[in-house]
Amino acid sequence: MESIIQHFRKDEQPFIETVVGWTREVEDTYSPKLTGFLDPRQIFIVSSIVRGAGLQFAVNGAFIEPERQRALIFPDYYEPEADDFQVTVFSVRYPAKFMSIEHRDILGSLMALGIDRSKFGDIRLKEGVAQFAAAEEMKDYLSANLTSIGKSKVRVEEVISLDELIVLAESWREELHTISSLRLDSIVASLLNYPRQKAVSLVQNDKVKVNHVVRNQQAFEVNESDILSIRGFGRFKIMSIEGRTRKDKIRLLIGRLE
Repeated sequence: MESIIQHFRKDEQPFIETVVGWTREVEDTYSPKLTGFLDPRQIFIVSSIVRGAGLQFAVNGAFIEPERQRALIFPDYYEPEADDFQVTVFSVRYPAKFMSIEHRDILGSLMALGIDRSKFGDIRLKEGVAQFAAAEEMKDYLSANLTSIGKSKVRVEEVISLDELIVLAESWREELHTISSLRLDSIVASLLNYPRQKAVSLVQNDKVKVNHVVRNQQAFEVNESDILSIRGFGRFKIMSIEGRTRKDKIRLLIGRLE
């Protein structure tokens, strides 16, 4: 366990222990294990641990190029199918002519129902249409209880056809950055071409999220597969750590959402 933990952040240790438990369950039962919805960093951790244990894994979030996905951990003999991931997509019907719904409105309503974040995946909106992915076992509960978002009455319906899924035209422009360290303030300064002190101010004033969580400590270390959101500047993804230069600087391949 210690040899695994040393490669990750200290606050990731509980999740790492959970993943190790999943792998042992698959090894002991020789049958697949389905997880809840995971963010990209969690998927990266699952990949590292599962493959190190000699097992296989696959992910599915229903949408094309989803951010949050369920992972299936399985032994070599098993061939996963789409139904194994048990993901249902719901469409939210609301009076789009008279109101608008934002991502945070749907997220807030789902959380207000007491639903754990691992039970639902991406939330997508486009031209008056709203959809979200959820664990199949939540289908009846959501249909019966998600009846309002904000002050508006809504109705949720299962999306049956894949052709009806919202496709986001997201494009990540890749950039190579050379930085002195993986500290959050160093990376923010490089991304925005800001002086370090100005980047520190953004971090300390809760303007920066890593994997959807506000991180206000400038010394927080960023790693592969992390997604950064900087208020007013957009989203960035740490694609990979490309190694070091001769002067011991770190080369990062970063995606910038256009």
